[in-house]
Amino acid sequence: MTVTVASTLGNDILRLDHTAIVVGDLDAAIDGWVGLTGAHVTRRERVDTQRVEIAMLDVGGTALELITPTDSESGVARFLTKRGESLHHVAFEVRDISTALERLEAAGFALIDLTPRPGAHGLVAFIHPRSTRGVLVELIQVTDAAAHS
Repeated sequence: MTVTVASTLGNDILRLDHTAIVVGDLDAAIDGWVGLTGAHVTRRERVDTQRVEIAMLDVGGTALELITPTDSESGVARFLTKRGESLHHVAFEVRDISTALERLEAAGFALIDLTPRPGAHGLVAFIHPRSTRGVLVELIQVTDAAAHS
């Protein structure tokens, strides 16, 4: 059965929120992306619940998230060891993340997160790449406290 997130989530997707890249050295990656694109950093923070440090860059009105692990045992650290610096995920902002997860599960998508958890941008949950043709997909419900700058 072939399904897409858009058909399952319908009008629940508000927008493509960001594209994320895993990096080994966050400072060097920021310098490189700023040098290449003229981007500017809008936010930088540690997300201890996910054992990462992130930097959000505004590239012409599009968000690029650079992620580096803060713990050698984290999922992002394992990703970096296995795949090197590369694209990690695409993230879609949704209206109601709990409803979106229920719809995805009912449609047969493999979910990494069955319930939302706190993330850098609000509540987040991930769809397993085996359900999205090899791409890790993050769903985000932005909270007021985590609204984009």
